[in-house]
Amino acid sequence: MTFAGMVDGDAIEAEMPWADRDVPKTLYGLLSDTTAKFPNHNAISYQIFSGPKDKAETLNWTQLHGRVTQAANLFRSLGIGPKDVVAYVLPNCNETAITLLGGGVAGIANPINPLLDAEQIGSILRETGASVVVTLRPFPKTDVAEKTAEAVKLAPGVHTVLEVDLVRYLTPPKSWIVPLVRPKGRVENQAKYKNFNAEVAKQPTTLTFEDVQEDRVAFYFHTGGTTGMPKVAQHLYSGTIYNGWVGSTLLLDENDVMLCPLPLFHVMACQVMLLGALSSGAHIVFPTPQGYRGEGVFDNIWKLVERWKVTFVVSVPTALAATMQVPVNADISTVKTAFSGSAPLPLELFRRFEETTGMTIVEGYGMTEATCLVSGNPVDGVKKVGSIGIPFPYTDVKIIKGTAKGDVEAAIDEIGEICVSNPGVYVGNTYTESEKNADLYYKDKYLRTGDLGRVDSDGYLWITGRSKDLIIRGGHNIDPAEIEEALLSHEAVAFAGAIGQPDAHSGELPCAFVELVDGASVTPEELLAHCEKEVHERAARPKHMTILDELPKTAVGKIFKPDLRKNAITRIFNQELEKAGVAARVTSVVDDKKRGLVAKVAGNGASQGDVANVLNDFTGAWDLV
Repeated sequence: MTFAGMVDGDAIEAEMPWADRDVPKTLYGLLSDTTAKFPNHNAISYQIFSGPKDKAETLNWTQLHGRVTQAANLFRSLGIGPKDVVAYVLPNCNETAITLLGGGVAGIANPINPLLDAEQIGSILRETGASVVVTLRPFPKTDVAEKTAEAVKLAPGVHTVLEVDLVRYLTPPKSWIVPLVRPKGRVENQAKYKNFNAEVAKQPTTLTFEDVQEDRVAFYFHTGGTTGMPKVAQHLYSGTIYNGWVGSTLLLDENDVMLCPLPLFHVMACQVMLLGALSSGAHIVFPTPQGYRGEGVFDNIWKLVERWKVTFVVSVPTALAATMQVPVNADISTVKTAFSGSAPLPLELFRRFEETTGMTIVEGYGMTEATCLVSGNPVDGVKKVGSIGIPFPYTDVKIIKGTAKGDVEAAIDEIGEICVSNPGVYVGNTYTESEKNADLYYKDKYLRTGDLGRVDSDGYLWITGRSKDLIIRGGHNIDPAEIEEALLSHEAVAFAGAIGQPDAHSGELPCAFVELVDGASVTPEELLAHCEKEVHERAARPKHMTILDELPKTAVGKIFKPDLRKNAITRIFNQELEKAGVAARVTSVVDDKKRGLVAKVAGNGASQGDVANVLNDFTGAWDLV
């Protein structure tokens, strides 16, 4: 279906209300429908190594349907009902997708980031009330099994752990060696351990329980886990199926092949890409357990495209930047589209990628709390670089600004909070904890995203900031509170503020500013070392520390972070200009009504092109003055 602009979106909505769309009511119904249409089409592929000739396992839709059915039956046999939780702490593999889908059919599936530490994983298991956990069997070069065992010890409600052994994906001699060198011993906890694949194989390939035809919560996705108690978002069948419908209606069909090196604990991989495949019948390929982080993935990216005849590449800005370091050394003529989400895409990277690869980039916007998809640059229409496109059909976006008379809708190009209503928003129950849903909605319908933005005269949405203050490092959300709390635990620190400083590769990297206690003395290096010990998540540890005589504060004493961001933009931009031998310098950073924070750059004899060669690698706006 053509989706070239707001007119097409309105036409799709005018056909019928969303409630009248002929879509399945349940996840299992969706899987069964697609299997009936395309029984022998490839559904999902996985290879543990990144080479273009390395061993891979492919399941067609009939085989995937059978495995998911068996997994759902297994979970029911372990006491999982519609309101019970199956959590998984897994890298990417076919078992991860099977657990996600089987868990959502039997009960509620709860993906957990395997990079979190044991305490964080344990807190998520307690928050969701998980009783069954699927994780790795001990395997060389990863501590996932050991961390999960520690986490289960902290979550007494878990009674069963099902282990996935990645050895089956190996070929000799590795398949002989790994069982001999795998880590021995296990942290003792209350759970009974079983072999996932062995237990699945015992189950029938027809469902042993009724797939009740009603909407219900089927997934829990945590939104961070970097602080003591994470927020857990609830996803309904209806929201999940809506995300799949958007993918199959506007982006994909049964002839598409997606290369998806994103992790299967993230909503973009699960609710957009996997569900897009599930809804359309497309083939989805997952290379390596770590996805883009896997050894050799970037070196082999174009050869993987050629191997699988990929038509649709799934990416994030940091991955697109890394692929630009690899010459196109394979036939990538099958690719039509690259989808980029999770963080803004720098203008220069956008242009360079399209020129180098011949692919069309589609930037999108979504969030865990809305099940995912909100907007995207139309595949068939105008793509405004830097914008996050137009709302998808059945998605209504309002820009809301506070006034003395209360909240009102902003005019065209006025900045306010982005608020979203669509079938993916579970109004009143976005989070598992009811108190976290207080004041989360505008007019009891629109989810307050915490993102600041504007809508232009063509209906395109632009993000200009984040009222939540989240730091987004390569698409990964970092809560600044953890950094600030760690710094405040140092006896010399009176006040601390953490923000994201610009980074050409990751979009943002965490940095921190502190004000010291009167009479105290400490160096930035000592504070960074303190953070190395006290900030649990490696990605959240600040890369730069600035000690100020006094932090900027509001009238009520709250740290005023826009001034900290201006400081960081000036420091990073000037540092990069100096490194490149360009005489231009940032003289100020101003808050522009439409563009957010904009660096004002004095040329000092440097040309517009000289400055652009340096600063266009960043997402931040700048003007030569």
